[in-house]
Amino acid sequence: MATPIVRSNDSQPNKSKAPTKANSLPLVTRRFAAWAAEITLVATSGLVPFGLGAYINSRSDINRVPLNPVLVVTERAIARPLALPVSYGIRNVAWPTNYLWMLALITPVTLSWWQLYLLAKTGSTLPKRWFGVRVINDQGKPPGLGVAIAREGIGKLSVPVSIAYILWRYSFAFPNLGLFTFLAVLMVLGESLALPSRQGRRALHDWIAGTDAVDATRPTGRGALAKTNETQPAATEAPTPIASTETKLPTLWRRLRQNSNLSLFVITLASMTAVLATLIGTQVYIQTQQGQRTTNQINSQKFLELVKQLSPNSGASVEERQSTILAMGSLNDQQSSQFLTDLLVNETNPALLDTIQQALTTVGIPAIPELKKKNQILANELESVSSSAPQERELRQRRLQLNQQTINKILSVYSGKIAGIDLNRTNLSQSRTAGGSNFNLVLENTDLSGVRLKSANLNQASFKGSRFRSVGEDKRWDTYDDTIADLSQAQLKQANLTDANLSRVSLTGTDLSRATLNRANLANARLIGANLSSAQLVGADLRNAVLENASLTGADLGDAKLNEANLYAARLGRVIAIGTQLSFADLTKTDWQASDLSGAYLDRANLSNANLSATRLTGAILRSAKLENADLRNSDLSFADLRGANVAGADFKDAILAPNKQDPADQFVQTPDTGTVSAVVQGVDFSQAKNLDAKQLAYICTQGGIHPRCP
Repeated sequence: MATPIVRSNDSQPNKSKAPTKANSLPLVTRRFAAWAAEITLVATSGLVPFGLGAYINSRSDINRVPLNPVLVVTERAIARPLALPVSYGIRNVAWPTNYLWMLALITPVTLSWWQLYLLAKTGSTLPKRWFGVRVINDQGKPPGLGVAIAREGIGKLSVPVSIAYILWRYSFAFPNLGLFTFLAVLMVLGESLALPSRQGRRALHDWIAGTDAVDATRPTGRGALAKTNETQPAATEAPTPIASTETKLPTLWRRLRQNSNLSLFVITLASMTAVLATLIGTQVYIQTQQGQRTTNQINSQKFLELVKQLSPNSGASVEERQSTILAMGSLNDQQSSQFLTDLLVNETNPALLDTIQQALTTVGIPAIPELKKKNQILANELESVSSSAPQERELRQRRLQLNQQTINKILSVYSGKIAGIDLNRTNLSQSRTAGGSNFNLVLENTDLSGVRLKSANLNQASFKGSRFRSVGEDKRWDTYDDTIADLSQAQLKQANLTDANLSRVSLTGTDLSRATLNRANLANARLIGANLSSAQLVGADLRNAVLENASLTGADLGDAKLNEANLYAARLGRVIAIGTQLSFADLTKTDWQASDLSGAYLDRANLSNANLSATRLTGAILRSAKLENADLRNSDLSFADLRGANVAGADFKDAILAPNKQDPADQFVQTPDTGTVSAVVQGVDFSQAKNLDAKQLAYICTQGGIHPRCP
């Protein structure tokens, strides 16, 4: 209900204190203006340092460091509810960016708490003071910190944003972040303005906190600050009684205080509910524990009986032992998995070995932890055995192979159901015994999404057509719950990953030297510091991939897509990149010495401080590329399109600019259509380029380039 207007008993207000233009506006308008100013201050305090940090991070002359762990945690905490994809692994940024982004995180939080403090102690933030708005409690006093937090944090933000989130999360538009932003703003505006726009109504946040937003420019009475009646002129207002706190819209707490029967009922109901929930929960827990103990006891008895039948002195036949092993596999508990894992490396009968592997495959995923432990023990034992003891090494190698084969079978059988399996530091590399036994990990066309293979040895494994990433529970791509494998620091030398889906997978520090990744999907993958030397990446999709400080020396990137990829300080010497798409890529400080970039698309790429010496750039598209301080000595730029490129500080010593007649032996190189020869350097400013000789200057001047020495 509306708060009555209270007249002051004092004399008429001083006429010299005329209301300002802002304070002459309706109260609802001023409340909205104050709210908008508060939001703007907080948003600006975060966006300005964030924007500066992003700009500095794009510069090439600043050293990079790992992203601050606080920012990493914050990024992931924000990404989870908003269903945003989060890149795993290390992320490097310019060192000032760390400080600026921390400032962008701290400043809005500090400013928000400062505004809450002012609101709690004075009833007005600075914007509210500017627009003549004040918040009071039932006694006409400032609300206090607890009430201010309830008003601003719960009523004004949490409730409307939560409603918007629920509507968005379970709608067809999920995970469209733009629609959620629109819904959240709409809900906040509706909660703050829709109810107060009606005369005598309070917003939800005021009802929750038991507060009122009133006109601070009006005189105060003895009990409460008066509200302005905006529907009538001030001259026609009649005196009304002093407002009582009982006439205000009561909050839930006030109702409980005023009605003792209601309070007693609520307390009794809450107590009974708590007691009942405790009794039911305790009973369910006791029954569950009792059932689990009974099951474990039965399994233990069966396990002991089966172990006796498998003892060397039991006299059981091979067939009986096979039946016993399969029966033990059906127990599906930890002790049976451990026993079978130990038996696998100690048994010598080939028929029984196959049966043990079959039993462990029946156990399935629960057997993986025991197999991993045994794998690491056997790998360490193999490394410790001297080469002077070939028989001992042969025995250890054979045992390790049996373990590897079993893990391979389980991963194949349970494809798509192995998310979260921990195979970190497991040795699954190709191995061969002197007796001719070979092992090669083959998991082709297998769903390995979510498997943790960090620091695992997977050399020469075959993952052709396999998937290392899949959708999560929401069944949508590129959201936070996507199931993604971890291959960081793994050994994948000479591995076959043709047509594999490695999108967004962490491959930080992974050794992929001489690996085959033709047509593999590596979009948004993290390959920071990865070794891709001599790797085959023909037609691979590396869009938006992060390859900072990666080594691709001698790799084949023909027709690969590296649009907007980050290759900061990557080593790309002797790379074959014919027709490769590198548009908008960050190639700062990259080393391309002696590489072939014929027909490559480098438009708008950042090649600042890049080493392109002795590089073949015939027919390359370099429109609007950044080539500041690039080393282009002895490079072949014939037919390259440099229109709009920034070549300030670039070294052109002995570089070929004039298009020479193409060698018939090189006709397989498809040079792009650049229209006319004169369009190649037309309008390009070579004023600050280095080491231009007379022949190059003559070509530049005759083809429309810009240089002070041109006539």
